[in-house]
Amino acid sequence: MSAPAATPASAYRSAPRARSQEADLAFASVRDLAERVRRRRVSPVALTELCLSRLERFGEGLGALVTLMRDSALAEARLAEREINAGRWRGPLHGIPYGAKDLLATAGVPTTWGAEPYRTQTFDYDATVVRRLREAGAILVAKLAMVELAGGMGYNQPNASFTGPGRTPWNRDYWSGGSSSGPGAAVAAGLVPFAIGSETSGSILTPAAYCGLSGLRPTYGRVSRHGAMALSWSLDKLGPLCRTADDCGLVLQAIAGADRDDPSTADRAFAYEPQRLRRNGFTIGVLKVAPESVQPEVLANFRASLDVLAQFGTLVPDVEFPDLPYGPTLSTILGVEAASAFEDLIESGRLSELTAPEDRTGGYVNTVVLAVDYVKALRMRVVIDQRIDELLGRFDAVVAPTRNTVASPIGVLFREAYPGLRGGAPIIGATNVAGVPAVCVPNGFGQNGLPTSLQLVARAWEEPTLLAVAAEYQRRTDWHARHPSGY
Repeated sequence: MSAPAATPASAYRSAPRARSQEADLAFASVRDLAERVRRRRVSPVALTELCLSRLERFGEGLGALVTLMRDSALAEARLAEREINAGRWRGPLHGIPYGAKDLLATAGVPTTWGAEPYRTQTFDYDATVVRRLREAGAILVAKLAMVELAGGMGYNQPNASFTGPGRTPWNRDYWSGGSSSGPGAAVAAGLVPFAIGSETSGSILTPAAYCGLSGLRPTYGRVSRHGAMALSWSLDKLGPLCRTADDCGLVLQAIAGADRDDPSTADRAFAYEPQRLRRNGFTIGVLKVAPESVQPEVLANFRASLDVLAQFGTLVPDVEFPDLPYGPTLSTILGVEAASAFEDLIESGRLSELTAPEDRTGGYVNTVVLAVDYVKALRMRVVIDQRIDELLGRFDAVVAPTRNTVASPIGVLFREAYPGLRGGAPIIGATNVAGVPAVCVPNGFGQNGLPTSLQLVARAWEEPTLLAVAAEYQRRTDWHARHPSGY
């Protein structure tokens, strides 16, 4: 049976033409807000107060808010306003509020890692990403919720955080995605213009997909992780969740670069120059997707997206990833490194305080993985890196659905959410093992009015090309311009 045609944009409720002033600001892109701030048409103080108010009104109900940083945020906003009024505009993030996933250290403010045992934990320094954003003039307004310990103990349900399940604002009976659940919900609901999340195995791309956002997972080593909770030292990445791919580029420019406090960072310059990258003639590989592995609406929207990509690129169909054990390789490396990262917690017995029942025992399993299996996984990773690089080297980007379903319902185990599907393509696991970049953008809606998403991946360090393709797609569509009603 053939897949149904993609549902037209007009079938879904979006922002009315004449939006309120609040909604106009709340759902504006970073690029748009930056221009208004620079021209002094919008006050950084007023914008910050708006975000604080919206976080107070909607943050808890979405399971998105941990700590509101009202005093420090307003102090930074007043400073930004004075500087801009004096003609000292620092750049496109100056005076723009944002939220940070609560695994990033912020001096004197609780950094809870989403987990009850760390609810009162504080540090006396800022994560490098937080410091660099402050230097760019961005204003941190909130620490945002996350799956406890970023999912390192093996959670299998949305309710895996002491703040409760993250909820997508498109339908609050459904999950906002993990483990960056708070950043996804907060940006999608217009509580902050952008947020910083982390990804080890899909934790930026999944909430971006489930919440109808643009998300960027940078190349491993592109962004410093100093001051971020370690889940898996050799897999963790930090990156932005935004309204547009263009916004992702603006944020990445501020946070990318070598850091002596993180030896894994690479000394490779990243300059975001979107006008230089706007061009036709991309060669885009289309990942082969088994129709029975995805929801019909996801497949229909993916095929409609290919028609758009074909307007400015050459599509090469039926690309297949090498047949390699991506899942076991990733899970072995992640499990062992997580057991090491949380050794003290596991040995203390305080896993019993975690929210999800499966997380209270999952850490113990990882402590008994054989060293020989970990070494085998590391050796297989070398093969995966080489084979993925060879494949991606044939294209400017490879495209696939970001997730094979829409968001999972709250209160249902993941494995029971959409029975009958045989699982998606191995692209998220494979590309996280290889440490290559990916960007995802919204491309329609599926069951229960929930967003669907398109993912683009490329060779290491090719974020500029990925962002160029994604931005051109968004110039020709308007899915990113839509937002959920009621906010």
